[in-house]
Amino acid sequence: MVVSWKKIHDTIVVLGRVRRHPAPQALIQDDWRKCNMQMNGERELELLKKIGFTRVAGSEEEYRAAEILKAECEAIGVPAVIEPFEIEDAVIKTAKLEILEPFCQEYAVTGYKCAENTPAEGLAAEFLYVENATEVDLREARGKIVLVNGFLRVPLFQKLMKAGVAGIITMEGELRDRPEETDLSTRKLRRTLRAFGNVPMVHVRVKDAMDFVARGAAKARIVLDNETVERTSHNVIATVLGTEKPEEVVSFGAHYDSVDYSTGVYDNGAGSVINMEILRYFRENPPRRTVKFMWYGSEEIGLEGSWAYVKSHQEQLRDHLLMINVDVGGPVLGVDKIAVTAEDKLAFYLEYFTKIHGYSAEVRQGIYSSDSIPFADSGVPAVNFSRDGAPGAAYIHNRFDTLDFLCAQALEKTTAHVLAFGEAVINAAVFPVERKIPQNIAEEVEKYLYKKELSEAQAE
Repeated sequence: MVVSWKKIHDTIVVLGRVRRHPAPQALIQDDWRKCNMQMNGERELELLKKIGFTRVAGSEEEYRAAEILKAECEAIGVPAVIEPFEIEDAVIKTAKLEILEPFCQEYAVTGYKCAENTPAEGLAAEFLYVENATEVDLREARGKIVLVNGFLRVPLFQKLMKAGVAGIITMEGELRDRPEETDLSTRKLRRTLRAFGNVPMVHVRVKDAMDFVARGAAKARIVLDNETVERTSHNVIATVLGTEKPEEVVSFGAHYDSVDYSTGVYDNGAGSVINMEILRYFRENPPRRTVKFMWYGSEEIGLEGSWAYVKSHQEQLRDHLLMINVDVGGPVLGVDKIAVTAEDKLAFYLEYFTKIHGYSAEVRQGIYSSDSIPFADSGVPAVNFSRDGAPGAAYIHNRFDTLDFLCAQALEKTTAHVLAFGEAVINAAVFPVERKIPQNIAEEVEKYLYKKELSEAQAE
C-alpha cells in the first residue's frame, strides 16, 4: 500500500505551532521565505552605528558596547547577562628606536606590550636585518637587535629565541603609506610566544625600516618601559530556551571588540548585529532546541572571550551540540564563505544547502581563526560564516574599517542564510551533526594553537 506524504504528515509541529504540512520541498521553501521576510538589514545597520566606535579589549568603550548589546537583547524581550573575565594587558610608558651607526636618527615606533623592558638607558647592540630568519640569516644574530619581515608567529619567534637575539624589531604597512593618514599598531607579546623567551621589542613602519636598512644601519638602541596590568573584559550572553529539547544547545557567536584606531564595524560589529537579528527571529519563533547567543570580548588579542567562556562553562558545554560563528560581514563588494570545523559530511551538506537555496558561498572543511577555535578544542563542532571584502574593497584592523564600504543589503543577505542553516539544524527532528571533532580537524586546531611546540618548550 502506498501512503502519501499528506497522510503521514497530516499535521506537524513547526516552531511550537501546529500547521498542515503540504510537502517536504514546499516546507523548506516556505521556511526559507519566512527567514528572508523577517530579516531587516536597515535595522542591523542602525545597531551597527550604535556600536561603531573603537572598543579595544578591556577598555571602558568595550564595556559600553557590551551594555548596548545587552540592552538590545532586552528590548527584543530576551534577558541577557554580562560575564566579566580578566585579561592581561600592559601600559607602554616609553618606546624608542635609535640607529646609532653609521648615522644617528630616531624612528617612530610602538612598543610591544609585555615584552622585556630595557635598562633606563636602553639596550644598544649591533643591528642585523634577518629577513625571514633562515638558518643562514641567523648564523650571526646572537646578541644583536634584529629586524624581521612582517609580524611574529610562533615558529619565527622560536627561531629568534634559539638564535639568542638581544632585541627584535617588526614592521608593518606599505611604502606608499602617509604617516598622517595611517596608524602604527600596538602589538602584544602574548603568553604563547613568551613560553619561548622574552626580549625588548618594538614595531616600526615599513617605510622607516627600508630607510635605515638602505642606509646601512649597523648599530641600534631600543628603549622600552612597559608595565603589565590586569583589565576586565566582558562576554554578553542571551538564551532562548528550546520548546521540545531544551537540554540540547546550539550557540551563535561573534566577537564585538575592535583594535586600536578602528571602529571595527566590518570586523566584527557586522557579525554582532547579524546574530542580534537572528536572536530577534528565535524570540518570535520559539526553537525546538535551546539557542544561546554570545558576544565575545577580547577576541582581537587572542580569542580571550571565547576561551574564558569554555573554561568557565565546562559542565554546560557537554550539552553544546554546535557553535555557529559569524566574523566579518557587510561589504558591498565581497564573497560569502563558510568554514566547517566539523565532519566532512556537514561540509557536503552545506554545499548542497547553498545551491538548493541559491546562496553563493565558498564552502570548505577546516578551521577559521576566530572564536570557534576554543569550542573545537573542547570537542564542539562549529560552522563559521563570513563575508570577506573583495580585494581593495574592504579594510581590516585599521582606521579604514568604517561604514563606507558596508551596506544593509549585504548584512541582510548573509543574515538570512546564516539563519536558514541555523534553523534547519536547530529544529531538526534528530540533530544531524555528530558532536565530534574529526582527526584532520583536531590536527589543524593543534597546529593553530602550536600545542606541540608549547609542549616541547615546557619540557625544556
